Amino acid sequence: MFGLSEIAILLVVVALVVGAKKLPELARNAGKASRILKAEAREMKADDARREPAATYTVKENPAAGDR
Repeated sequence: MFGLSEIAILLVVVALVVGAKKLPELARNAGKASRILKAEAREMKADDARREPAATYTVKENPAAGDR
């Protein structure tokens, strides 16, 4: 994927574009978004596990109809 040098260059470019004062706020918001995403994914997995399998219905013949 990416090597250490590419990540370092990317971080330097981001620091220059965003500015050093905004980086802590940006990292904080990214962390919050990551926690929310993980919590929602966990909740979806738990919700799927709690669901029961779909009920199976059988069609019964109508005894009043007889053999027509």
